[in-house]
Amino acid sequence: QVHVVESGGGLVQPGGSLTLSCVLSGMTLNVYTTNWYRQSPGKERELVAKISTNGDSDVADAVKGRFTISGDNAKSTVYLQMNSLKPEDTAVYRCQVVFDLAPLGGPSYDYWGQGTQVTVSS
Repeated sequence: QVHVVESGGGLVQPGGSLTLSCVLSGMTLNVYTTNWYRQSPGKERELVAKISTNGDSDVADAVKGRFTISGDNAKSTVYLQMNSLKPEDTAVYRCQVVFDLAPLGGPSYDYWGQGTQVTVSS
């Protein structure tokens, strides 16, 4: 059973920091992409950052310079370090792990975590 679990959310003041973790278990394939999304009430889901096990990574312009994504392949864990948090960062953050077989003519398999709430407020 493939399982994705996020943790690390909470309530912080503007300018504070949080580190989110995304842990993958139950999957022996070790080549995949991890995406961090966030969504708040009344807003569309937004891609925040992504990283592949080959080392490629990117962060959205809205958080560039404040958020850093990293991975520990041996632990099947991806981290999202969030610094200089703003109220607009308030959202439910969800981790998506994608196994893309499209280059081989197959489907893409994706697994989602349950989400972790980040609230930035004074």
